[in-house]
Amino acid sequence: MIISSMLKTPIQDKDLMLHLENITEDGRDIFLIADDQIRLTAANCTTLVNQMRANHKTGLLESYVLGQAYIAGILLSSCVKGNDRIQLQIECGGPIKGISVESWACGAVRGYLLNNPIPLEKPLTSLDTSELFGPGFISISKILEGSKEPVTGTVMMSYGNIAKDLALYFNESEQTPTLFYISLKFDNKGNIIGAGGLFIQALPGCDEKILETLQEKSSTISNLGLALSRNESAEEYVLSNFAEFKPRKLAHSHIGFSCPCSKKGFEKYLKTLPQKEKEEILKGSFPLNLECFNCGSTYSFEKSDVETLFDKEEK
Repeated sequence: MIISSMLKTPIQDKDLMLHLENITEDGRDIFLIADDQIRLTAANCTTLVNQMRANHKTGLLESYVLGQAYIAGILLSSCVKGNDRIQLQIECGGPIKGISVESWACGAVRGYLLNNPIPLEKPLTSLDTSELFGPGFISISKILEGSKEPVTGTVMMSYGNIAKDLALYFNESEQTPTLFYISLKFDNKGNIIGAGGLFIQALPGCDEKILETLQEKSSTISNLGLALSRNESAEEYVLSNFAEFKPRKLAHSHIGFSCPCSKKGFEKYLKTLPQKEKEEILKGSFPLNLECFNCGSTYSFEKSDVETLFDKEEK
Protein backbone atom coordinates (compact mmCIF):
# COMPACT_ATOMS: atom_id res chain seq x y z
CA MET A 1 0.00 0.00 0.00
CA ILE A 2 1.27 3.49 -0.90
CA ILE A 3 0.47 6.04 1.81
CA SER A 4 1.43 9.65 1.20
CA SER A 5 1.05 12.87 3.17
CA MET A 6 2.24 15.12 0.34
CA LEU A 7 -0.05 17.74 -1.16
CA LYS A 8 -1.34 16.82 -4.62
CA THR A 9 -1.91 19.67 -7.03
CA PRO A 10 -5.19 19.09 -8.91
CA ILE A 11 -4.88 18.27 -12.61
CA GLN A 12 -6.76 21.15 -14.24
CA ASP A 13 -7.48 19.87 -17.75
CA LYS A 14 -10.96 18.32 -17.67
CA ASP A 15 -10.47 16.33 -20.88
CA LEU A 16 -7.25 14.87 -19.51
CA MET A 17 -8.92 13.94 -16.22
CA LEU A 18 -11.72 12.21 -18.10
CA HIS A 19 -9.15 10.32 -20.15
CA LEU A 20 -7.24 9.20 -17.05
CA GLU A 21 -10.46 7.98 -15.47
CA ASN A 22 -11.26 5.83 -18.50
CA ILE A 23 -7.96 4.05 -19.10
CA THR A 24 -6.39 1.19 -17.18
CA GLU A 25 -5.08 2.30 -13.80
CA ASP A 26 -1.37 2.54 -13.14
CA GLY A 27 0.47 -0.60 -12.08
CA ARG A 28 3.62 -2.68 -12.35
CA ASP A 29 3.73 -6.29 -13.54
CA ILE A 30 6.64 -8.74 -13.35
CA PHE A 31 6.99 -11.68 -15.74
CA LEU A 32 9.38 -14.47 -16.59
CA ILE A 33 9.72 -15.16 -20.31
CA ALA A 34 11.68 -17.46 -22.62
CA ASP A 35 11.46 -20.53 -20.37
CA ASP A 36 12.20 -18.43 -17.28
CA GLN A 37 15.52 -17.20 -18.67
CA ILE A 38 14.48 -13.53 -18.83
CA ARG A 39 12.85 -11.28 -16.23
CA LEU A 40 10.54 -8.64 -17.68
CA THR A 41 8.99 -5.78 -15.71
CA ALA A 42 6.28 -3.68 -17.35
CA ALA A 43 4.78 -0.51 -15.89
CA ASN A 44 1.85 1.74 -16.75
CA CYS A 45 2.66 5.15 -15.26
CA THR A 46 0.22 7.45 -17.08
CA THR A 47 -1.60 8.94 -14.07
CA LEU A 48 1.60 8.98 -12.02
CA VAL A 49 3.45 11.08 -14.61
CA ASN A 50 0.52 13.47 -14.97
CA GLN A 51 0.41 14.01 -11.20
CA MET A 52 4.17 14.61 -11.25
CA ARG A 53 3.64 17.22 -13.95
CA ALA A 54 0.91 18.97 -11.98
CA ASN A 55 2.92 19.07 -8.75
CA HIS A 56 6.21 20.17 -10.29
CA LYS A 57 4.50 22.52 -12.78
CA THR A 58 6.65 21.20 -15.60
CA GLY A 59 6.35 22.17 -19.24
CA LEU A 60 6.21 19.70 -22.11
CA LEU A 61 9.98 19.20 -22.39
CA GLU A 62 10.53 19.00 -18.63
CA SER A 63 7.64 16.54 -18.29
CA TYR A 64 9.16 14.39 -21.02
CA VAL A 65 12.57 14.22 -19.35
CA LEU A 66 11.47 13.92 -15.72
CA GLY A 67 8.66 11.55 -16.71
CA GLN A 68 11.23 9.18 -18.20
CA ALA A 69 13.21 9.29 -14.95
CA TYR A 70 10.09 8.53 -12.87
CA ILE A 71 9.23 5.56 -15.07
CA ALA A 72 12.83 4.35 -14.78
CA GLY A 73 12.59 4.64 -10.99
CA ILE A 74 9.41 2.53 -10.90
CA LEU A 75 11.07 -0.13 -13.05
CA LEU A 76 14.29 -0.15 -11.03
CA SER A 77 12.55 -0.51 -7.67
CA SER A 78 11.05 -3.81 -8.84
CA CYS A 79 14.49 -5.25 -7.98
CA VAL A 80 14.25 -4.52 -4.24
CA LYS A 81 11.91 -5.72 -1.49
CA GLY A 82 10.27 -4.64 1.76
CA ASN A 83 11.30 -1.11 2.79
CA ASP A 84 14.30 -1.03 0.45
CA ARG A 85 14.60 1.80 -2.04
CA ILE A 86 16.51 2.91 -5.11
CA GLN A 87 18.08 6.27 -5.83
CA LEU A 88 18.69 7.23 -9.45
CA GLN A 89 21.04 10.20 -9.83
CA ILE A 90 22.17 11.96 -12.99
CA GLU A 91 24.82 14.66 -12.93
CA CYS A 92 25.51 16.28 -16.28
CA GLY A 93 27.00 19.29 -18.00
CA GLY A 94 24.04 20.07 -20.27
CA PRO A 95 21.18 22.48 -19.47
CA ILE A 96 19.34 19.84 -17.43
CA LYS A 97 22.28 19.84 -14.95
CA GLY A 98 20.88 16.88 -13.07
CA ILE A 99 18.00 14.62 -12.05
CA SER A 100 17.32 12.96 -8.70
CA VAL A 101 14.69 10.24 -8.36
CA GLU A 102 13.96 8.02 -5.37
CA SER A 103 11.71 4.95 -5.58
CA TRP A 104 10.57 2.37 -3.05
CA ALA A 105 9.92 -1.34 -3.45
CA CYS A 106 6.25 -0.70 -2.64
CA GLY A 107 5.88 1.31 -5.86
CA ALA A 108 6.21 4.88 -4.59
CA VAL A 109 8.40 7.35 -6.48
CA ARG A 110 9.41 10.99 -6.14
CA GLY A 111 12.11 13.23 -7.60
CA TYR A 112 13.03 16.45 -9.34
CA LEU A 113 14.91 18.18 -12.14
CA LEU A 114 17.81 20.35 -11.05
CA ASN A 115 16.79 22.92 -13.67
CA ASN A 116 13.06 23.48 -14.02
CA PRO A 117 12.44 24.94 -16.50
CA ILE A 118 15.30 23.64 -18.62
CA PRO A 119 17.09 26.68 -20.11
CA LEU A 120 17.45 26.41 -23.89
CA GLU A 121 19.42 28.66 -26.22
CA LYS A 122 17.24 27.59 -29.15
CA PRO A 123 14.11 25.42 -29.57
CA LEU A 124 14.61 21.68 -29.93
CA THR A 125 13.95 20.22 -33.36
CA SER A 126 13.53 16.64 -32.09
CA LEU A 127 13.09 14.60 -28.91
CA ASP A 128 16.78 13.66 -28.93
CA THR A 129 17.82 14.44 -25.35
CA SER A 130 21.59 14.04 -25.79
CA GLU A 131 22.15 17.79 -26.08
CA LEU A 132 20.09 18.39 -22.94
CA PHE A 133 22.23 16.04 -20.87
CA GLY A 134 25.65 16.64 -22.41
CA PRO A 135 28.56 14.87 -20.71
CA GLY A 136 27.60 13.30 -17.41
CA PHE A 137 27.32 10.37 -15.06
CA ILE A 138 24.43 8.11 -14.08
CA SER A 139 24.40 6.46 -10.64
CA ILE A 140 22.15 3.89 -9.02
CA SER A 141 22.15 3.36 -5.26
CA LYS A 142 20.38 0.52 -3.47
CA ILE A 143 19.44 1.56 0.06
CA LEU A 144 18.69 -1.68 1.85
CA GLU A 145 16.88 -1.77 5.17
CA GLY A 146 19.34 -2.50 7.97
CA SER A 147 22.44 -1.65 5.94
CA LYS A 148 24.64 1.20 7.13
CA GLU A 149 25.83 2.25 3.67
CA PRO A 150 24.05 2.24 0.30
CA VAL A 151 25.40 0.09 -2.53
CA THR A 152 26.21 2.49 -5.38
CA GLY A 153 27.40 2.06 -8.94
CA THR A 154 28.25 4.80 -11.44
CA VAL A 155 28.95 4.90 -15.18
CA MET A 156 29.62 7.70 -17.61
CA MET A 157 26.65 8.54 -19.84
CA SER A 158 27.36 7.56 -23.43
CA TYR A 159 24.01 8.31 -25.09
CA GLY A 160 22.31 11.17 -23.27
CA ASN A 161 19.26 8.93 -23.21
CA ILE A 162 17.94 7.56 -19.90
CA ALA A 163 16.81 4.17 -21.26
CA LYS A 164 20.00 3.50 -23.23
CA ASP A 165 22.30 4.72 -20.45
CA LEU A 166 20.52 2.57 -17.86
CA ALA A 167 21.02 -0.47 -20.07
CA LEU A 168 24.68 0.51 -20.36
CA TYR A 169 24.89 0.79 -16.56
CA PHE A 170 23.69 -2.78 -16.01
CA ASN A 171 25.79 -4.17 -18.84
CA GLU A 172 28.97 -2.51 -17.52
CA SER A 173 28.50 -2.10 -13.76
CA GLU A 174 26.69 -5.38 -13.04
CA GLN A 175 27.63 -7.41 -16.13
CA THR A 176 23.95 -8.22 -16.70
CA PRO A 177 22.55 -7.96 -20.24
CA THR A 178 19.66 -5.52 -19.96
CA LEU A 179 17.19 -3.59 -22.11
CA PHE A 180 15.07 -0.59 -21.14
CA TYR A 181 12.18 0.84 -23.13
CA ILE A 182 10.50 4.04 -21.92
CA SER A 183 7.58 5.57 -23.80
CA LEU A 184 5.50 8.74 -23.36
CA LYS A 185 2.64 9.58 -25.73
CA PHE A 186 1.47 13.21 -26.03
CA ASP A 187 -1.75 14.38 -27.68
CA ASN A 188 -2.04 17.45 -29.92
CA LYS A 189 -2.62 19.64 -26.84
CA GLY A 190 0.64 18.53 -25.22
CA ASN A 191 -1.07 16.32 -22.63
CA ILE A 192 0.54 13.02 -21.64
CA ILE A 193 -2.10 10.42 -22.53
CA GLY A 194 0.05 7.29 -22.17
CA ALA A 195 3.29 6.62 -20.29
CA GLY A 196 5.08 3.44 -19.32
CA GLY A 197 8.19 1.33 -19.65
CA LEU A 198 9.80 -2.10 -19.88
CA PHE A 199 12.81 -3.46 -17.98
CA ILE A 200 14.12 -6.66 -19.57
CA GLN A 201 17.00 -8.46 -17.86
CA ALA A 202 18.79 -11.75 -18.48
CA LEU A 203 18.92 -14.21 -15.61
CA PRO A 204 22.04 -16.31 -14.91
CA GLY A 205 22.61 -18.95 -17.60
CA CYS A 206 20.46 -17.23 -20.20
CA ASP A 207 21.04 -18.41 -23.78
CA GLU A 208 22.79 -15.69 -25.83
CA LYS A 209 20.62 -16.47 -28.85
CA ILE A 210 17.52 -15.49 -26.87
CA LEU A 211 19.18 -12.18 -25.96
CA GLU A 212 19.90 -11.51 -29.63
CA THR A 213 16.30 -12.31 -30.55
CA LEU A 214 14.98 -9.99 -27.84
CA GLN A 215 17.33 -7.24 -28.98
CA GLU A 216 15.87 -7.48 -32.48
CA LYS A 217 12.34 -7.72 -31.06
CA SER A 218 12.77 -4.55 -29.02
CA SER A 219 13.19 -2.49 -32.20
CA THR A 220 9.91 -3.70 -33.69
CA ILE A 221 7.45 -3.81 -30.77
CA SER A 222 4.45 -1.51 -30.89
CA ASN A 223 4.45 1.89 -29.19
CA LEU A 224 3.80 1.30 -25.48
CA GLY A 225 2.63 4.83 -24.67
CA LEU A 226 0.13 4.71 -27.52
CA ALA A 227 -1.13 1.29 -26.41
CA LEU A 228 -1.64 2.49 -22.84
CA SER A 229 -3.45 5.61 -24.10
CA ARG A 230 -5.90 3.29 -25.86
CA ASN A 231 -6.86 1.57 -22.62
CA GLU A 232 -4.54 -1.41 -23.04
CA SER A 233 -2.96 -2.60 -19.80
CA ALA A 234 0.75 -3.22 -19.36
CA GLU A 235 -0.05 -6.92 -18.93
CA GLU A 236 -2.03 -7.06 -22.17
CA TYR A 237 0.81 -5.30 -23.96
CA VAL A 238 3.36 -7.87 -22.77
CA LEU A 239 1.12 -10.84 -23.57
CA SER A 240 0.56 -9.47 -27.07
CA ASN A 241 4.05 -8.28 -27.98
CA PHE A 242 6.00 -11.10 -26.32
CA ALA A 243 3.61 -13.99 -26.95
CA GLU A 244 6.30 -16.06 -28.69
CA PHE A 245 8.34 -15.99 -25.44
CA LYS A 246 5.42 -17.39 -23.40
CA PRO A 247 5.22 -14.79 -20.57
CA ARG A 248 4.53 -16.14 -17.09
CA LYS A 249 3.24 -13.49 -14.70
CA LEU A 250 4.80 -13.45 -11.24
CA ALA A 251 3.41 -10.36 -9.54
CA HIS A 252 1.38 -7.17 -9.83
CA SER A 253 1.73 -4.08 -7.63
CA HIS A 254 0.24 -0.62 -7.37
CA ILE A 255 2.45 2.38 -8.04
CA GLY A 256 2.15 6.09 -7.39
CA PHE A 257 3.80 9.49 -7.17
CA SER A 258 4.33 9.73 -3.44
CA CYS A 259 6.47 11.62 -0.94
CA PRO A 260 6.72 11.27 2.86
CA CYS A 261 6.99 15.03 3.38
CA SER A 262 4.43 16.79 5.61
CA LYS A 263 3.70 20.10 7.27
CA LYS A 264 4.75 18.61 10.61
CA GLY A 265 8.08 17.69 9.06
CA PHE A 266 8.65 21.29 8.03
CA GLU A 267 7.60 22.44 11.49
CA LYS A 268 10.37 20.29 12.95
CA TYR A 269 12.80 21.81 10.45
CA LEU A 270 11.83 25.35 11.46
CA LYS A 271 12.31 24.51 15.15
CA THR A 272 15.89 23.36 14.56
CA LEU A 273 17.01 26.58 12.86
CA PRO A 274 19.62 28.78 14.60
CA GLN A 275 18.19 31.69 16.60
CA LYS A 276 19.54 34.26 14.15
CA GLU A 277 17.71 32.63 11.24
CA LYS A 278 14.50 32.46 13.27
CA GLU A 279 14.73 36.21 13.94
CA GLU A 280 15.29 36.93 10.23
CA ILE A 281 12.26 34.79 9.30
CA LEU A 282 10.02 36.72 11.69
CA LYS A 283 11.18 40.01 10.11
CA GLY A 284 10.35 38.72 6.64
CA SER A 285 7.08 38.57 4.70
CA PHE A 286 4.23 36.15 5.37
CA PRO A 287 2.76 33.72 4.70
CA LEU A 288 6.02 31.77 4.75
CA ASN A 289 5.91 29.20 1.94
CA LEU A 290 8.23 26.19 2.14
CA GLU A 291 8.45 23.85 -0.83
CA CYS A 292 9.53 20.21 -0.89
CA PHE A 293 11.83 19.96 -3.91
CA ASN A 294 11.17 16.19 -4.20
CA CYS A 295 7.45 16.51 -4.89
CA GLY A 296 6.62 20.20 -5.27
CA SER A 297 4.31 20.31 -2.24
CA THR A 298 4.19 23.81 -0.74
CA TYR A 299 3.36 24.31 2.95
CA SER A 300 2.23 27.75 4.13
CA PHE A 301 2.79 29.21 7.59
CA GLU A 302 1.23 32.40 8.92
CA LYS A 303 3.31 34.61 11.17
CA SER A 304 1.30 33.59 14.23
CA ASP A 305 1.99 29.92 13.45
CA VAL A 306 5.73 30.51 13.22
CA GLU A 307 5.77 32.62 16.39
CA THR A 308 3.98 29.84 18.25
CA LEU A 309 6.47 27.26 16.96
CA PHE A 310 9.44 29.34 18.03
CA ASP A 311 7.90 30.14 21.44
CA LYS A 312 7.33 26.46 22.15
CA GLU A 313 10.92 25.70 21.23
CA GLU A 314 12.24 28.35 23.62
CA LYS A 315 10.16 26.97 26.46
